[in-house]
Amino acid sequence: MLTIPQKMERIGSAREARDRSRWYVAVGLSVVALTLGGCASGNAAEDGADSFTVALIEPDLTTVPLMEAVDQLNDDGYDIDIVELAEPELAIEGLAKGDYAISAEATSPALIAIEQGAPIRIIADVIGNQWAVYGAEGVESCEDLVDRPVGIFSEGAVATAMVKEWVAEECAEGEPDYLVIGGSDVRAQALLTGQIDATALEIADVVTLAETTDADFTTVVDFGMALPDLHPQTVYANADFLTDSPEAAQAFVDALIEIHTSINDDPAYLVELAVKHLGAEDDATQQEIAQAYVDAGLFDAAALTPENVQSTIDFFTEAGVVGDLKAEDVADLSFLP
Repeated sequence: MLTIPQKMERIGSAREARDRSRWYVAVGLSVVALTLGGCASGNAAEDGADSFTVALIEPDLTTVPLMEAVDQLNDDGYDIDIVELAEPELAIEGLAKGDYAISAEATSPALIAIEQGAPIRIIADVIGNQWAVYGAEGVESCEDLVDRPVGIFSEGAVATAMVKEWVAEECAEGEPDYLVIGGSDVRAQALLTGQIDATALEIADVVTLAETTDADFTTVVDFGMALPDLHPQTVYANADFLTDSPEAAQAFVDALIEIHTSINDDPAYLVELAVKHLGAEDDATQQEIAQAYVDAGLFDAAALTPENVQSTIDFFTEAGVVGDLKAEDVADLSFLP
């Protein structure tokens, strides 16, 4: 029986940490409490325009550009700290209180917090929609999955919402038999061994499997193409920081855009950053993942527009995550070119 290497497990755990957003209803409740208690302490701005903190959740290959942006700004005279946290709700609470100036994670918990009155605004993109449904041999369409086992991470995960929207649109004869399995490495193992017929995975997961096993999955639906205006992972900031330190915010966004441009010009640069910031190996798997990201056009910090921000909101509204929100209420895109 094939097994997934430890490398796949490490990559999967980082990605599932991001997809563990589960819409984070708990975030909304905690932010309500913070808001009622006068949460915004303004620390992010009070520390000075050149000094602030960036909170990241279990950094992986998609967030090393942000880590490099911090390094570059520090070289230019800024004093920026990176705090690594285990859960998105911790970053959201820190942003709401002003303990952190910037974070980058799943979009949905930020939207929940903003709806509850948290002073947070989306300012740039982290990475495009890299999810797709991969199936076993012979699975080519949604209809092939009706009443068949499909693995999901959790009922409330972002990827699950994408899968279920696709099923609602494309499966006229019924729906799959959803099985909550857990991490991407476990779901991939289940797909490899025939325990499930399909599951949602990210590009890095599939490239890693192709490089380390004889896996040959079929792409049933690419959500980057099916849901091009959905941006599930974005950069957001404390609103007071944006008002009080606009030059610092602009410098950070500019650096991120330039780093993304450099990655698109040369995917090897992403591998270089992974080695520098994550201690990753410069091997064939990392190189193939970087090339896959660039080929899919996923790195574009300036990709957000009022229209696709609204489309992202609408997706989460239809999924029952948030209510009636407008792009201008949740995003400040003035820092983008």
